[in-house]
Amino acid sequence: AAAGLSYVGGYVINTYKSYDNFLQDKYALLPAVIIICVAVVMFIIGLIGCCATFRESRVGLGLFLAIILVIFIAEVSAFVLGFIYREKVKTDVQGTMRSVFEKYDGKNPESTVVDYLQEQLHCCGVKNYSDWTTTQWFNSTGNNSVPLSCCRQDMKNCTGRLDQPQEL
Repeated sequence: AAAGLSYVGGYVINTYKSYDNFLQDKYALLPAVIIICVAVVMFIIGLIGCCATFRESRVGLGLFLAIILVIFIAEVSAFVLGFIYREKVKTDVQGTMRSVFEKYDGKNPESTVVDYLQEQLHCCGVKNYSDWTTTQWFNSTGNNSVPLSCCRQDMKNCTGRLDQPQEL
């Protein structure tokens, strides 16, 4: 279990590097760090439990049970906090994404991240392709289209034009 949690925490941190322009708040990594810390603690607790069982120590097994109960309470607390604050996180991420989309010019590093995000997640805009109509890039190009990263991957001749939304 500790190895699985370590993998999940490491995967989240590694994935964060691709989307760090959208998540300006560094506390977004806090759950991943907590998962890794829990994995380390679980490994140590597992060793205590194994040693206590091997030595048939009542004190060691009692300590093992108490630690497991504390971890269970911490997990339930983390779940409840995540459930309570999910809308705030969603609003914060959407606001940050809108500001990054507003800086899009097709050349800067933020533009590269936006293109990567849209291609990887098979999406266009924050909610849909109409989000692009309010951006500075859309108004400056004047060609009534969205970036080519919005195009569906199976569409070879997609131009990003808004009069062909089936291609986006």
